[in-house]
Amino acid sequence: MGDELRDVDGLTIGILGGTGDQGKGLARRFALAGHQVVIGSRSAGRAEEAAASLGDLPVRGAENAAAAAGADIVIVAVPWDGHRATLESLRSELAGKIVVDCVNPLGFDKQGAYALEVEEGSAAQQAAAVLPDSRVVAAFHHVSAVVLLDPAVDAVDLDVLVLGDDREATGLVQALAARIPGARGVYGGRLRNARQVEALTANLISINRRYKAHAGLRITDV
Repeated sequence: MGDELRDVDGLTIGILGGTGDQGKGLARRFALAGHQVVIGSRSAGRAEEAAASLGDLPVRGAENAAAAAGADIVIVAVPWDGHRATLESLRSELAGKIVVDCVNPLGFDKQGAYALEVEEGSAAQQAAAVLPDSRVVAAFHHVSAVVLLDPAVDAVDLDVLVLGDDREATGLVQALAARIPGARGVYGGRLRNARQVEALTANLISINRRYKAHAGLRITDV
């Protein structure tokens, strides 16, 4: 691909909103890859329960602030309606860190999922606006939580689009994505292009409902 993968061995990964299925799924896969993982939640008790549910893996639970402060890289997997407030409350803990935003601003009605308008353009751009001292990267939007949590799935057939304005940070997140067996991290452009990546999740949800699948993306000729 022309991208030199960075060394991510030994990095501790914090996952804000890690009690949800996507957060737990990512925690499971990164722990299986040998990383120490800290699941964050507004409730330390809920975070500890989520960590324990993953079995004998190097995953622990903590309140969001402790998870953010104790991690080298922090993944944001909180519900969209709590996105801004959560990040605003953790600005100091996240300063200087790579923050990976995988939040999809979606609405749901009788016709299915649809993308919501975001004042800043995207959830990732909102994160960058709220966290001026952090290195914000957008990634992991299209990873099926069901697949991540399924012990029968050894390799995840997926390319992870990684977007950001900091070349070193995007390279490191690409390498992190590759820690999930079967997955690749593919550079997808500047952070300003995160809007359509987040919105595409609504299309994938429609595909999955129609075909009873857990569809992901593969990028050809790269």
